[in-house]
Amino acid sequence: MRYLVLLTGTQPGTPPPPELMEAIMNLGAEATAAGVLLDTAGLMPRAGSARVQVAGGQLSVTDGPFAEAKEFISYALYQVRSQAEAVEWSTRFMQLHADRWPGWSGQADVVKVMGPEDFGPPA
Repeated sequence: MRYLVLLTGTQPGTPPPPELMEAIMNLGAEATAAGVLLDTAGLMPRAGSARVQVAGGQLSVTDGPFAEAKEFISYALYQVRSQAEAVEWSTRFMQLHADRWPGWSGQADVVKVMGPEDFGPPA
């Protein structure tokens, strides 16, 4: 099963500490070696993004920035046996931030990516 983890947060006025970045790289290497991390990347600030929306049958495109206080920071895509395993990897990632970057706050949303197992047998 694949799970997409979306990280949102608010960053303190300081850049991420080097020890945090090193710990993130080590965790990523561990997840890659375990064969569960398929992809990960940081995301640019939403000020330069766009939103395509349908509401009331009408299509609209809005350029950022948007009113949300929290930014999408990064994502990770895992191939794991269960949601619990995806949550475990995400918890370890979030704990790195809690331990190494005072003042940082954020959340990781763990969302299952639909796969063949989510549909019934072919008719």
